[in-house]
Amino acid sequence: MEKKKITIPQLKEMKRQGKRFKMVTAYDYPFASMVDKSPIEVILVGDSLGMVVLGYDSTVGVTMDDMLHHIKPVVKGAPHTLIIADMPFGSYNVSSSDAIANANRIMKEGGADGVKLEGGSTMVETVRALVQAGIPVMGHVGLTPQTVAQLGGFKVQGKEAEAALKIVADAQQLEEAGAFSIVVECVPEPVTKLITEKLSIPVIGIGAGAYCDAQVLVIQDLLGMFDRFVPKFVKQYGNLNGLIMEALQQYATEVDTGIFPGPEHSFGMKEEVLKKIY
Repeated sequence: MEKKKITIPQLKEMKRQGKRFKMVTAYDYPFASMVDKSPIEVILVGDSLGMVVLGYDSTVGVTMDDMLHHIKPVVKGAPHTLIIADMPFGSYNVSSSDAIANANRIMKEGGADGVKLEGGSTMVETVRALVQAGIPVMGHVGLTPQTVAQLGGFKVQGKEAEAALKIVADAQQLEEAGAFSIVVECVPEPVTKLITEKLSIPVIGIGAGAYCDAQVLVIQDLLGMFDRFVPKFVKQYGNLNGLIMEALQQYATEVDTGIFPGPEHSFGMKEEVLKKIY
């Protein structure tokens, strides 16, 4: 049976019924195509591509052009999967009109089904403006990588009561502004449980424990491909980095020793033609 693309109202209905869904990142056609053949309902074209694909030290340097360049092949590769794209730093924090213009580009030029942006109470009016403009918005609270310098680095947020209550309030305000779901990143599990109980929209966790309505991971992390660092909240379901390195080593050895290419990888020609050129 062919996979059928899920809709945003269906995600909300899954929350109501207590059914979980899955989200992973993808940044290109090959990975998007594989996800499209899997039971995973949602792809996030994350600005994490800055670190995972482009080699940046953070997500801050990712541009709108970077995002559009990667959204387009993902959309082509995953026609049966809901695709949400990150709004990069600087594309929505200047004004609501800028945010709408850039979100329009992500949906019209890129083909994404919705956008995600980071921030709590300070982003409420922006989220409201986007939703009123007809743009589906996924929120993001807790650890927000685009503003990690303000947060003092990549560390758990909401460990103290005041900070925890602020994250809960942020999530509630984003829901009131019209966000259709909220990503909660690197927050203690009890805090995420409280958020999930209070919100009527899906809560998607990453490093936020088991009490969420959905989970999201960077695909290179879960496949064991990104070895610069492995966050505590990542479970590696494969070791593709090891397999790839092994394959590259074997290829190099076979080229060095003349094993590759063999006769089965080469093209011949008719004897009478060969005589004319030698």
